[in-house]
Amino acid sequence: MTNNPNFAPLLQRFFTQRLMQQREASQHTIRSYRDTFRLLLQFIRQRLHKHPSQLALQDVDAPLVAAFLDDLQKRRGVTERTRNLRLTAIRSFFHYAAYEEPACSAQIQRVLAIPSKRFTRALVHYLTRPEVDALLAAPDLHSWSGRRDHALILVAVQTGLRLSEVTGLERHDVVLGTGSHVRVVGKGRKERCTPLTKKTRAVLRPWLQELPGADRQPVFPNARGGRLSSHGVQYILNKHAVAASKQCSSLLHKRVTPHVLRHTTAMDLLQEGVGQSVIALWLGHESIETTQMYLDANLKLKEEILAKITPHGGRVGRYKPDDKLLAFLENL
Repeated sequence: MTNNPNFAPLLQRFFTQRLMQQREASQHTIRSYRDTFRLLLQFIRQRLHKHPSQLALQDVDAPLVAAFLDDLQKRRGVTERTRNLRLTAIRSFFHYAAYEEPACSAQIQRVLAIPSKRFTRALVHYLTRPEVDALLAAPDLHSWSGRRDHALILVAVQTGLRLSEVTGLERHDVVLGTGSHVRVVGKGRKERCTPLTKKTRAVLRPWLQELPGADRQPVFPNARGGRLSSHGVQYILNKHAVAASKQCSSLLHKRVTPHVLRHTTAMDLLQEGVGQSVIALWLGHESIETTQMYLDANLKLKEEILAKITPHGGRVGRYKPDDKLLAFLENL
């Protein structure tokens, strides 16, 4: 411990000791935190004209962090949700710094006191059954990439796996035959198994036969045989959504993402009468409250409830202004 601790070694220990060794954080979490500090250090270099390796911990104070978060929204145009995600990474580092450098506790507490921004929680977006069918019909099954894309979309929309879980699937994670399922390690390093339908098994079996035999082989590789990136998956979905929109025009007004496919799985389960707790278990939600958003978005379920309700009587009336100025305002 020093009076003016260097920021660089503290940040390096945060990643190597705290995240990787002690918490055993997922690669997804590490990459997200890494990207946050890349952006923060670039901002600090422009603001303070200091190289990141020359920073002291006291340089990274609450006003500077707050200015960085404001810059993200104003110059980069990120949403409140993304801004809060970056703040979460910074808070995690400063919680670690509080134990490592207690002499800087006052400064650290001011950073930790920066509040998250409230935001409007929009209804979840999902695809209807005709839209899913059109999307699955878009890939060309006569090509290797088309068969891969078809299998990837089918697995994603049937299992509801997260993007990192889909791209992280390896051959040994897929069990076909009796009790067929895929095994993933999701958020919080929680392992779960998701069953596969007969149709999904029928698609996966010949697809896996096309892949090399290694157990560590990605189930959905890129053209070089490596793991697909998140940008690669989004490119695939964008390409096939454009093609599918020619058969299903409603796709023109929707952005198809891996998370939209995950939402689609949840809405399919909900509309089939599956309970909220089972859906939370299926998707690997930390809390059953997370699954509540699908109930909020399910207009069909609300309409069914409405049809069972005896409506209250009411009288139709119309406001008639008794003044010319009020009449003018009423007609605006």
